[in-house]
Amino acid sequence: MNTTIKDIAKLAGVAKSTVSRYLNGGHVSEQTKAKIRKVVEETKYEPNSFAQSLKAKKTNFIGVIAPTLDSYVTSTVLMAIDEELRKRDYTTLIISTSKHVDREIESLISLSRQKVDGIILIATGVTEKHIETINSIQIPVLIVAQEVGHVTCIINDDYQAGFKMGQYVAQKGHRAVAYIGVAESDIAVGQRRKQGIMEGLKSAGVSDVKTFVSQFDLQDAARVTQEVLEESSLTAIICATDTIAFGAMKTITKLGKKVPKDFSIAGFGGYNISGVIHPALTTIRFKNEETGVMAAETIIKLTNGEEVPNLQVSGFDFIEGESVKSVKS
Repeated sequence: MNTTIKDIAKLAGVAKSTVSRYLNGGHVSEQTKAKIRKVVEETKYEPNSFAQSLKAKKTNFIGVIAPTLDSYVTSTVLMAIDEELRKRDYTTLIISTSKHVDREIESLISLSRQKVDGIILIATGVTEKHIETINSIQIPVLIVAQEVGHVTCIINDDYQAGFKMGQYVAQKGHRAVAYIGVAESDIAVGQRRKQGIMEGLKSAGVSDVKTFVSQFDLQDAARVTQEVLEESSLTAIICATDTIAFGAMKTITKLGKKVPKDFSIAGFGGYNISGVIHPALTTIRFKNEETGVMAAETIIKLTNGEEVPNLQVSGFDFIEGESVKSVKS
């Protein structure tokens, strides 16, 4: 026979409402908590979380919308969010949208109907439709990886990271530099990171930079690199992500050339494999775990009605590999 809340209350010698409050994370004295916990463990009682959530004011469910699950950065942020929420007795509902904007909008509405306490949206771009939907669902929403006015956001320091990389490549003596970026609809990577790189290069005397646009995948990056290498005087390629850098390296190797002997390459991401490949990639590692923890802490504060900064910025580390050589005369 299934154990009910009424059975738990009777065995623990407390009111049914006290057991309900305990199960829903409400205030219960430590002594009473211990009694109820003992009975719950002994009876192996498993509450129906969704049924509970419909009755409770707070459900302790947080929805997370991610563009993809096969990205190193996204999966690292997701794991950190989930781990931190777990520690605080929250359950994470993760939806992957396969980078479809329409699915992001649908997922915001769907999660709000499931009565989650809050939603974290890991975004690759934010449209007017996103903002409209966020304003209409009346549930706290935190956007990670993109900056949007009037919405609480956590971003990487893309501009400063780009500036650091641009300056570094120029200081190594490179004057003929190409940049393989992504579409400008992605404000963080497509615009801020690019702006930082250009201004970092300029600060060290490089202002004529050839720019190209790639998808985020390795195959397209390899294709774009063919076009990039038609620039005969080129000595260095800065890539918007490590994946794009791997695509560039693939094409360079296919053409019988070597990194960094013939071309220097730099990326952004700091994936584990970036330090294992030869030559190790010079890259920027964003503090993804820190971002995930910050996101979990922030969404909980938002669901509790606490004040949080509208914009928080996560840091980065510069990783000097072996893929950028000095060409100073």
